[in-house]
Amino acid sequence: MTNYSVKKLAKLSGVSVRTLHHYDKIGLLKPSIRTEARYRLYGERELLRLQQILFYKELDFPLKDICEILDNPAFSVLEALESHKVALHAKLGRINQLLVTVDKTINHLKKGGIMLRPEELYEGLNKETAEKYRQEAMDQYGQEAVETSENELMKLGKTGFEQLKTELAQSAATLFSLREEDPASEKVQTEIATHYHVIRQLWGTVHSPDKQAEAYAGLGKLYVSDERFTMMHGKPQPAFADFLSKAMDYFAKNNLR
Repeated sequence: MTNYSVKKLAKLSGVSVRTLHHYDKIGLLKPSIRTEARYRLYGERELLRLQQILFYKELDFPLKDICEILDNPAFSVLEALESHKVALHAKLGRINQLLVTVDKTINHLKKGGIMLRPEELYEGLNKETAEKYRQEAMDQYGQEAVETSENELMKLGKTGFEQLKTELAQSAATLFSLREEDPASEKVQTEIATHYHVIRQLWGTVHSPDKQAEAYAGLGKLYVSDERFTMMHGKPQPAFADFLSKAMDYFAKNNLR
């Protein structure tokens, strides 16, 4: 079995020696062997644990939470890798969207501004599908609510609208990565607060004194009844929809009333 010194592991992983010492100190990554001369040696098990640490750090998990996750007896490396794959694909999508936004911003600054046209609110959908979605929204929320949303979104301009779509995609991806958590947990509810704020911007009601508790909880129920709203990577996610609905309902009852 191959063992790695701190220096070799640092070079292999791209993590500094100082960081590895810190991980050892806080119990996040302990060496498999400590020699009589107090040298740290790491084996394959520690290499796999470090990989998980780096994946969770890439997803912005605090070190304390990472330690709790990895030390949980129910933790599965294979399941974690599958989850990381989904989250990293989502992050890649966000980065690609951000690159598009940067390009549009550059274009905006060079050409003195690009106004958002109404049809661009439904960009990427064919005309028939766009009209269907718009009518469904009117049936659900009323014509006035839909027109208010559209008017507010058009004020954002192309760059602002793309940024908002990116924020929504990012929030959805983060919540998807938390779908095994308790919907009422602080971690989930913190992200739900972000989701709520983005939704309010999409509705054009972010400055309204009405917190729209019933409307937000109702949107969660809509997620459960219509799989289109919680599709991830082209696949329906009924368990995620149920998780999201419960988290949104909890947020509405405890923060919006």
